[in-house]
Amino acid sequence: MESVFSATKRKLLLEIAWEVCNQVGGIYTVIRSKVPAMVEKWDDNYVAVGPYFPQRADAEFEPMIESDETVIGQTVRKMQQMGYGVQYGHWLITGRPRIVLFDITSVSTDQLNAIKGELWKRHQLTTLNVEPLVDQTLIFGEMVRQFLTLLAADHSKRVDFVAHFHEWMASSGLPDLRKDNVKIATIFTTHATMLGRYLAQNEPGFYGKLPFFDWLREARHYGIETQATIERLAAQQSHVFTTVSDVTARECEVFLGRQTDLVLPNGLNITRFAAVHEFQNLHMRFKDKIHEFIMGHFFQSYSFDLEKTLYFFTSGRFEFTNKGYDLTLEALARLNYRMKQADMDMTVVMFMVTKQPFTSIDPEVLHSRALLEEIQETTRAIEKQVGERLFLAAASNPTANTLPDLNSFVDEYWRLRLRRTVQSWKTKKQPPFLTHNLVQEDDMTRFIRQANLVNNESDRVKIVYHPDFIASTNPLFGLDYSQFVRGCHLGVFPSYYEPWGYTPLECVVRGIPTVTSDQSGFGDFIMQIMRDYENRGIYVINRRTQNFTEAADQLADVLFRFVKMSQRDRIQQRNRVESIAEVFDWSNLRAYYDTAHDLALKRRK
Repeated sequence: MESVFSATKRKLLLEIAWEVCNQVGGIYTVIRSKVPAMVEKWDDNYVAVGPYFPQRADAEFEPMIESDETVIGQTVRKMQQMGYGVQYGHWLITGRPRIVLFDITSVSTDQLNAIKGELWKRHQLTTLNVEPLVDQTLIFGEMVRQFLTLLAADHSKRVDFVAHFHEWMASSGLPDLRKDNVKIATIFTTHATMLGRYLAQNEPGFYGKLPFFDWLREARHYGIETQATIERLAAQQSHVFTTVSDVTARECEVFLGRQTDLVLPNGLNITRFAAVHEFQNLHMRFKDKIHEFIMGHFFQSYSFDLEKTLYFFTSGRFEFTNKGYDLTLEALARLNYRMKQADMDMTVVMFMVTKQPFTSIDPEVLHSRALLEEIQETTRAIEKQVGERLFLAAASNPTANTLPDLNSFVDEYWRLRLRRTVQSWKTKKQPPFLTHNLVQEDDMTRFIRQANLVNNESDRVKIVYHPDFIASTNPLFGLDYSQFVRGCHLGVFPSYYEPWGYTPLECVVRGIPTVTSDQSGFGDFIMQIMRDYENRGIYVINRRTQNFTEAADQLADVLFRFVKMSQRDRIQQRNRVESIAEVFDWSNLRAYYDTAHDLALKRRK
């Protein structure tokens, strides 16, 4: 959508976030995956702005070798002459946008104290005893403010500037831009309110109490007054205030004191396969890798039919109630009971993947995996020996109608080695539900024990709690996260508090059916844009009007129906899920951002 201002003045968009070239949270995925769609529209008039952390940036950042005479290049030089550390170059990702990074170590403690003094004087923003991260963001916010002020002072007669700020970490300088009437159109996007995350986790019945919270009292109670105040000031002082879902918009009104102007849903860069069967092939390939883990983990104690085994998973940061891990485990206990009652021969393995402090991978889990690999190597050696001898026997056999005794082809050495390895591998112990040694027991382990989901042989639902994010360097799976997702059958994310929710979206784009909830931004968005979402393999759990027990029953129903589906129906559902992925491509969702940028320019005029 072209702006009405394009005929008169050139427009330049600066996208500012703590996660630009700095992979520390989910907003990194939002910004990075959106860049190609932004560059397609803005071309060289798009600039990303972030903090400079050499150890994180070096792999993705390429400095400009020659200074350029663009308005950005000139302003960077001015900042450098003022003594600030500013890096200018290209972000080495698809779209290769220009990028400005501010080195916060170039600002002294005295300068930081002066910044804090001004924020108190002008906005009554208290910064006493804040953690080091907040100090870093205050320096970053001030450097951004100075940069934009210089940019507008020198070039606003010829250029319309739009500055899009993401989250409080980038935005401590935004209120002063408005107060000083700097000629820049501003947008502030909150991806999750600070208070929402804390309160949803700690206040039972959070959504029912939402209208009655006193934001300042709660912020002080949780020790986040500075962060919550920056967020509130940025929301109130920006020309356009946005968030990522209608779910979060309800919180913004209470905690930030302003209704959102627009909702900007999150997307991904979606690569569709030319051949429909290609993503199904990937599912088979990576499922086989998961089979290897399952054999190593379970088969030393007892075995089950891998052809009749389904892999479910959930993942995300460790917020036990917010992410719905409690609801998932409760529903799995009910599913286990139902499958036993129905005398089903199917097995469900549920992977709980999150990040918790641990000392090491459980040595027994690693040992079992290593012994399985030794069994595999021994069987390959036997296979080779039998193959060679069978070929020789077949070629020299005078009669073609008898098959020689294959046992006689195997040396005593290999028989003994195979027997010994299998014997030392087999155990009467129950397979552990936890793959690592945790620093301390947590809500997940307590709930698993309480629900007795401890991998009894008779259980139809098995649990693998993996308290570390999955990466290709992981010795248990040897898969990266996206490959792991492709190898599973269903992603389960019935969140209680989830401003957007990339995890179910990542399933959709990989052709994996998924469970979400109406309290997650993604689930809410799906319900708005699609009528037959369940038929497409997206299941939405009602957490808005149902209590915990009712929601657990609904989730158990969904899982039970999924387990009862035929393989053919599951393949068709994967095709249907993958076919709607395009809806979430940034090339389609960028239009929401275009509207926000145009609205900010109109209001700035």
